[in-house]
Amino acid sequence: MSAIPSRRVDSAARSRPQADPGSAHAATTAADLRGDGRLGVRYALTLAVGEDAARKAALIGLEQTVELPQALLDPALAERMAGRVETVRQTGPRRAQVDISYSLQAIGDDLPQCLNLLFGNISLKPGIRIVGIDWPAALVAGLGGPGHGIAGLRELTGVHGRALLCTALKPMGLSAADLARLGAAFARGGIDIIKDDHGLADQPAAPFAERLARCQEAVASANAAAGTRALYFPNVTAPAAQLPRRLEAAKAAGCRGVLISPWLVGIDTLRLIRDQYGLATLAHPALTGSLFGRTAGMAPELVLGDLFRLAGADAVIYPNAGGRFDFSAATCARINRHLRRPLGALRASLPAPAGGMNVASAGHWARRYGPDTLLLIGGSLYAQGDLVAAAAALRRAVEAAS
Repeated sequence: MSAIPSRRVDSAARSRPQADPGSAHAATTAADLRGDGRLGVRYALTLAVGEDAARKAALIGLEQTVELPQALLDPALAERMAGRVETVRQTGPRRAQVDISYSLQAIGDDLPQCLNLLFGNISLKPGIRIVGIDWPAALVAGLGGPGHGIAGLRELTGVHGRALLCTALKPMGLSAADLARLGAAFARGGIDIIKDDHGLADQPAAPFAERLARCQEAVASANAAAGTRALYFPNVTAPAAQLPRRLEAAKAAGCRGVLISPWLVGIDTLRLIRDQYGLATLAHPALTGSLFGRTAGMAPELVLGDLFRLAGADAVIYPNAGGRFDFSAATCARINRHLRRPLGALRASLPAPAGGMNVASAGHWARRYGPDTLLLIGGSLYAQGDLVAAAAALRRAVEAAS
């Protein structure tokens, strides 16, 4: 794989994170990094009959680090490396919340190891859910965050002062030529980012190479004819051996960004794309739902808000409230806040609510979530038949709401 210098957006152009009007905590939760240099994790515990919260917390601290009983450890090594239980609070019958901190000597700036330490072995145990993370400055700086962020995506699209608009080329089974015609129509109508549907891979109906060439050329031609600046983001999610070739092809074709499903290919792929290809990334949440249990897993705002952003996602898709998934309005507000809140020197990422949003409510969501949002609307545009007119009407509605 050839190393291509990253085209990082100048630090002076970093977006100023905007408070999320949909969050009750928007004015009070500008994030401070943890000051002692340790990684702090808050776990919500569901306790079995006879299970003790303090003992369960101590076992988590050992299991996630040294993976030996306390009695077998040299005290100095245990002090240096084992997770440190800081607080234990009973929150209800057979429920508790505990805070454990970890030395960065157990992580470095290794993102896979960070995930392993957060939720490796204990993901196999019942009744453990991560509900908060206090990030230390060294780890945040080491991971690096978005290469473009909100300000960079605005620069690429030329859109300022309103929410950005996104749609998906679909359905699976259309030919590359048919998908390209759809992309051209959306570009003429004023959509800002036109992405592959996340299920478009390398199927015989529209092989990746042909789809990439046809769709990028169609969107570029439509831009030239209509005076628009739409971007085409191909889906580069692929087996490990093919991923570099798809990224190189996307860059060579003139694409400025790509769609990727980080939980399918590995979240550290976001850093690879940022650092070696300089492409903007729109992250899809495929497979992450397996983490979002009520008594196990991790809170959605920590996966889609913190982890995706820290790894380099410039925009993050999530299922909006009221759509065909079951995210609540409060969960969506927390995801927005985590993507845009101050976090060291990291650029803010663009929230991309999706999953059943429609044209009629676009103005409402643009007002509720604010201009630093990427509204992803698909089926509702297709249902109107004339895609150029539908896209233009959507853009007018969002411009009016702004």
